[in-house]
Amino acid sequence: MSIVDKSDNEIISIADPIWQNLVKSSNIKDYGGFTRDLSSQMLYGANEVELGKQWSTNKLLSSLSEGCKAIGCLRRGKYVTIVYKQTSTEVSGDFLGRLVLGDEGDEVKVFGATIF
Repeated sequence: MSIVDKSDNEIISIADPIWQNLVKSSNIKDYGGFTRDLSSQMLYGANEVELGKQWSTNKLLSSLSEGCKAIGCLRRGKYVTIVYKQTSTEVSGDFLGRLVLGDEGDEVKVFGATIF
């Protein structure tokens, strides 16, 4: 069954461990861990040098609070966007986390991940 055909609860149960891994890996600047669930398309833009630059210039990306909650799911075409309310241990305020999941072969992979 395609990710877009699953219920919101089913999608969130798939997305949460992926988001938690992205947060944890980003905090410790672990490239291998961070890229573990990325789609082949995402891997092209997420090379180790580029991610290293982002981690070194953006304090938020290495101080994300763990244990955030999904707000909801948005379906668009072949992808589902899961929206998270994200906070930081060092940067004040609330942030919007966006995780885009889709099917790659028979696996669910990350096609987008951003913090606003």
